[in-house]
Amino acid sequence: MTYLYWIAGSILALAWFSRLLDAAIGMPRVADISRPEWAPKPNASSPRVSIIVPARNEEEHIGESLERLLRLNYANYEVIAINDRSTDRTGEAMERVAATTSPNHLKIIHVDELRAGWLGKVHAMWTGANEATGEWLLFTDADVLFRPDSLARAVNYAEAERADHVVLFPLMIMHSAGETMMIAFFQSLFVFGHRPWKVADPKSKDHMGVGAFNLVRRSVYEAIGTYKALQFEVLDDMKLGKLIKEAGFAQRNVFGHDLISLRWVKGAAGMVQNLTKNFFAIMSFQWPRALASAFLLAFLNLGPFLGVWMAHGWARLPYAIALASVFGIYVGMSWKSDVPFYYFLLHPISSALFVYIMLRSMLLTLGRGGVVWRGTFYPLEELRRGMV
Repeated sequence: MTYLYWIAGSILALAWFSRLLDAAIGMPRVADISRPEWAPKPNASSPRVSIIVPARNEEEHIGESLERLLRLNYANYEVIAINDRSTDRTGEAMERVAATTSPNHLKIIHVDELRAGWLGKVHAMWTGANEATGEWLLFTDADVLFRPDSLARAVNYAEAERADHVVLFPLMIMHSAGETMMIAFFQSLFVFGHRPWKVADPKSKDHMGVGAFNLVRRSVYEAIGTYKALQFEVLDDMKLGKLIKEAGFAQRNVFGHDLISLRWVKGAAGMVQNLTKNFFAIMSFQWPRALASAFLLAFLNLGPFLGVWMAHGWARLPYAIALASVFGIYVGMSWKSDVPFYYFLLHPISSALFVYIMLRSMLLTLGRGGVVWRGTFYPLEELRRGMV
């Protein structure tokens, strides 16, 4: 029995320590555009940027989000807000903001009917991009809060680095221990599964996309087929990044502290609800892959904690190495986000909840025969056919 503990422990120690080492070497290479060197330069030329904001039933957030966008310290931009079939007062909130500013700065589009063969959000972004006049397109979400210098810094960085696609990681606003615990786990999973420091390497397949801030050259957006290439893709933000990277364009992701911020979920239950629609899509809507991934997720994240407790003598050593590596990742995350490192202690609870989310997403999608997203039902077979 002891040799089985050694085998499992060695796998866990190797997996976590190698990723910790990789992150420790790679993360410092990811730029932080909140630093002084990326501050906007006076009298510098400003390429035109079109900011595209899709919104469905976002009356709680859309007013403040648009008002902040209209206060950006950037000379040459427009905001295009799309009211995507909202059943609340989102459209009224948009029009109230529009009434206080020039139509050259803010354009409101009301979508009353969804085209066949499209997901609602993707269709809204495609619709907005069709009306855009900018050299750059910035796709963002309706609940994202922008600091006045955020766009200028991002464009300054993109032009200096000759990037074609820039992803800015948002600051997560967290109001409860449950939210913090779940976001901490999500970030650790992100570091383990997606290597942000490899995105800039053209030889790597690592790619990135974040719904809060996808800044793309218009010529690149058109070269990859626009959002028509993703018209039935649930994971539209990441898959946009995938298409851009695979087409050979220069992709970068950056930190920015509080340049943009959002409250992604409300409590641990909010995270469960929010990710249920997405997790089975990550598994390409394949139940064997989902089951295997749930097992692997449990093994990687619960194994170190269980092994230290259940193994005996020196057989505990590899589990201790794995645990120390997980702790090291939490320490590293605490330097770049507002997640305290001691949330490492709640890692087993968040791990179990994420396994539950994965299985729940699979069972609900299979049981319904599809996904309910933003108030619309999408059949499973169509989702599978539309995947990139």
